[in-house]
Amino acid sequence: MAHKNVIELLAPAGGPEPFNAALAAGADAIYCGLGNSFNARRSAKNFDDASFGDACRRAHLAGTRVYVTVNVAVATDEIPRVLGLVRRAWLLGADAFIIQDWGLFAQVRRTWPQIETHVSTQANVHDARGVAWCRSLGADRVTLSRELSLPEIERIAKEGVELECFGHGALCFCYSGVCMMSSLSGGRSANRGLCAQPCRLPYELVDEKGELVPVPDVPTAGLAETMRGVGGTRALCPKDYCTVDHVGEMISAGVGSLKVEGRMKAPDYVYQVVSAYRRAIDAAIAGEPLSEAEDAAVHRQLKRAFNRDFTDAYLRGESGNEMMSYERSNNRGEVVGEVESSRALEDSVERRGGGNGGRTRMRRFKRAEVRIRLTEPVGEGDLLEVRPVSDPTQFLTVTAERDSAAGEVICCRAPRPMETGAIVRVIRSQAAMDAAARVSKADVQRKRPVCARVVARLGRPFKVEVACADGEASASAEGFICEAARTRAVTGEDLVEHVGRMGGGPFEPVSFDVQVDDGLGMGFSAVHKVRAAAVKALEEALLAPYAAREEGLAPAPSERAVAYRLGEARAEAGIADPAAVRREEPCACALVADPACARAALEAGAARVYATVDDLARDEWPDGVVPWLDEVCREGDHARLDPWVAEGAPVAVGNVSELALAAERGAAPEVRSCIPVHNESCLVALEAAGASGFWLSPELTLEQVCALAPAASVPVGLMVLGRERAMTSEHCVLQVTGKCVHDCARCPQRARRFSLKDIDGKLLPVRTDVNGRSRIWSAYPLDATPQAGELIGAGVTRLLADCTLLTAKETTFYVERVARAIAAARAGRKPAARLQGATSGHLFTGIG
Repeated sequence: MAHKNVIELLAPAGGPEPFNAALAAGADAIYCGLGNSFNARRSAKNFDDASFGDACRRAHLAGTRVYVTVNVAVATDEIPRVLGLVRRAWLLGADAFIIQDWGLFAQVRRTWPQIETHVSTQANVHDARGVAWCRSLGADRVTLSRELSLPEIERIAKEGVELECFGHGALCFCYSGVCMMSSLSGGRSANRGLCAQPCRLPYELVDEKGELVPVPDVPTAGLAETMRGVGGTRALCPKDYCTVDHVGEMISAGVGSLKVEGRMKAPDYVYQVVSAYRRAIDAAIAGEPLSEAEDAAVHRQLKRAFNRDFTDAYLRGESGNEMMSYERSNNRGEVVGEVESSRALEDSVERRGGGNGGRTRMRRFKRAEVRIRLTEPVGEGDLLEVRPVSDPTQFLTVTAERDSAAGEVICCRAPRPMETGAIVRVIRSQAAMDAAARVSKADVQRKRPVCARVVARLGRPFKVEVACADGEASASAEGFICEAARTRAVTGEDLVEHVGRMGGGPFEPVSFDVQVDDGLGMGFSAVHKVRAAAVKALEEALLAPYAAREEGLAPAPSERAVAYRLGEARAEAGIADPAAVRREEPCACALVADPACARAALEAGAARVYATVDDLARDEWPDGVVPWLDEVCREGDHARLDPWVAEGAPVAVGNVSELALAAERGAAPEVRSCIPVHNESCLVALEAAGASGFWLSPELTLEQVCALAPAASVPVGLMVLGRERAMTSEHCVLQVTGKCVHDCARCPQRARRFSLKDIDGKLLPVRTDVNGRSRIWSAYPLDATPQAGELIGAGVTRLLADCTLLTAKETTFYVERVARAIAAARAGRKPAARLQGATSGHLFTGIG
């Protein structure tokens, strides 16, 4: 858990070089991945055992903690391997583990209660009730969703659980942990660490007729010009988060750890951003605000690291267009000026070859001189982007040839002339790259402050004590017997100088307490030897707790041991043996959006009908419709969601907060697929928490579904027909039209049937609810009804048709199709072939 400082500065590291940069920049803790199989940034370089162990050693000597990310959904057969990784990382020096999967979390807590566990933001926790539930499971820290405001964080902090909050970096468009966009569009799952970032791609908003909805041009940040012709092409791309101006408020709200995003970022990014936040945090803790010049330097430093422009909207409780980077998804850098003039130069000729009698080749190329008037300073070697206002797609890059101050005009060589008024940005700082390269290659990235005490008494051993300034550890060493001087007597200043020579080691003395008798003499080489022994002893004292970890540490359980412990967990929680449970009869189920569709579903043979609480709150519904609670449950959602949770009544829950409430009230909660269950350990953990049913994840293969279903002692369901929800966002997608009326209940756009058209021409339906949240559905409907026989045979008894987007007539068709498939499977017949244009989802092609 965070210690020493009021708030922890948590930095990313996608490999050894960024790790070194984070350490040098002043990170209190660093999070990283061990190996490339079980963390949310599997495409990063990450660490092997040797480099991870070395990184932990250097971090611990510097006073920095190391967290290992195992923040992905884990399959049943992978659990023993992940537990082996956890044990190995713990012995190598990991201080804590960041976990998404509730099954893995339960296994780690059960096997090694001494290991510190943090709940990942991928677990989608965003209210006090959810955090309290995590505390009951033994979580030491909860990483909250990025979308929360300061007042929400302050309320949650009262639960007494350490909170980690997002502070800086790239924002996901969707709530973390419930995004299927990448896996549905290409099989690369965010829940498995392989997100392809489809939210950064261009999309067009189209209406019911398939016609393009015009969107307004987007003003360029901080400038009067408009980026004409590109307004709204990046409809799902947020700006990057930046809370550097709110550090003091976050401390006051109770944030325990401020996280910088960026395990895919280069060392110069990590060094720039982390060192900027180090300055801001230190100033806030000291109660001494940065001066105007210091504050400007911090902001400049952040702007010259990769960014899509910055927003703090969520922290302020906002989610409007001000947080979106509609016109571009790449690096904006910092605006530093504009083109004053430009002229073409004469064609140049480059001669190649011709040696040893060979032929000489000539290549002609054009050149131009671009004159740029600076509004901000630039450095030699900085990469500048020059982007014309009239056609931003025709940008180019040039290099600054010298250090130049604001107000100067510089000349840069370019491939072609550029229009006057073109916007110029720094998109790569050469100074930052050089600084990161220096610290990454240094033997010691950051020296730890120590206090030194020297005792030299006549006739007694010479003694040196060194203690960490933060009080974590101390050590001492004794050496030669102090004798009277035969020539020159040693002074206190002499001892400060020679004991203070700690050279290239991990410590730096910041204070001295020297107690020396008058008239003593000694050789300084002997002093150096005692000092070196004391320093070595301090290193050993700091690392000793890690070296002692193996003693008594339980082995990583085998597959057989995991199965045995699941049996123990079932017995302790009073969960019935799944093999002895009498399964309910298979039935068709439907999720609908209005009473007419509910009636149509019931008439078509649906035994269970579900609807969201927002839909249930309006109009008259047939009896028995089961509330389908949201995947988002923030403090402000309780008033509309909680009343639908009643003792003894079924309710589909989309969040652990809702599961906790349902268990408390004695309801019968069915866990929706947005709480991903990918392994038997997760089934048992959630059943123990009160789950009375499961809707399995659409990211599972048919083989995985058929293995999980019989492991549950409660009914298991699967969506087999309809479009799968791909995203849920706090930002309303329809705001890209520029027609937001700031009153969702009366918004005319919400009544329309819009879709997003991707670069391949596929249409993804999008709807915004009465709370202003948008949901995006997959481009193609799923049809798993041909597999009804295998599903029912494995114990899947609830087969769902998602009719959210359908009319009553279409609902009838969908439900009847599911009902017929069930009937055919029970009669031993083969169900009808898959619908034309539908997909089998991931049933036969698993996620990455």
